Amino acid sequence: MGNCIPVSPKVLQNETFVDLLDLLGNFTTDEDYLMDYSSSEPCHNAYCPFFQRAAPAFLATTCVAATLATGALLVALAKRPHAWPCHRALVAQLAVATGLFAALLPAVAAGIVQGWRLGAGACKVTQLLWHCSVFAQGLLVASGCCSGVWSHWEPRSQRLAACIWLGALLLAVPAALAGGTVAAPEASCIHRNVDIFSPVYLLHLASCLCVFLLLPAALLVATLVRVGRGGGWGSGLGASWLFFVLWVPYGVGLAVDFLLYAEVLRYTCSIFERFDYALGLCEALGVLHCCLAPAVLLATGLCHRKVDADGGF
Repeated sequence: MGNCIPVSPKVLQNETFVDLLDLLGNFTTDEDYLMDYSSSEPCHNAYCPFFQRAAPAFLATTCVAATLATGALLVALAKRPHAWPCHRALVAQLAVATGLFAALLPAVAAGIVQGWRLGAGACKVTQLLWHCSVFAQGLLVASGCCSGVWSHWEPRSQRLAACIWLGALLLAVPAALAGGTVAAPEASCIHRNVDIFSPVYLLHLASCLCVFLLLPAALLVATLVRVGRGGGWGSGLGASWLFFVLWVPYGVGLAVDFLLYAEVLRYTCSIFERFDYALGLCEALGVLHCCLAPAVLLATGLCHRKVDADGGF
């Protein structure tokens, strides 16, 4: 979330400005005037001021809600572990992942308000942990849809957990390498300060598209096949699909963003300005997972407990 507005590939035909663009990457920290190459008039983009006004309050509110929801889930899991009879270990790991994500939000919000003061290294670590927590959740919910291995915390499930977290960490490494700090006019920690065609950003984009788009598509196909064979929808479906519903729009936005920069899609000033808002809102929707996901998991456990009580178990 520590981003402002992307800059058009066809920005003011001025060599000095282009050199500055190369330095800053795809985000700036003030209002930009973009040039529509079909017109001589500059494009005015007001997304950055909107982002700087709205993002800190949104992140702070989301952090508080996520902390409460995750804390309640962990307490319920400790006191009533049988409310999640088949996915106890999975729920615990999802709570840890959402808690890790939420823990990063105050630093990101503070960086937007007063500039990033923790240094370039801390920025890259934040990017690493931010994406690692998200990717881990995607892999965890996918494993919960496709396997009953989480029924017991045994060597097989422990190996799977280690592989998932290690895989998520490796998938997040390109995000840390592609992100970084820029110093104009204030230091900011941004998702991308390298060229959009650089290998590290392309690896990061591929990781995001795999987790946010290809993985839910594969799960949907697998689920439909299972239902077609009379196997049912599986357990924990709502909580699993909630994660993907919230992050799929951001995956689509990243793909469209790349196509715009690659000039595969034609655009005008109006399209580019509206897309800035759309991409920002898509990422905000994804961020909401850290408070909504634990709340849904908690509700699922409470409902299961109520059903057991009504059934006399």
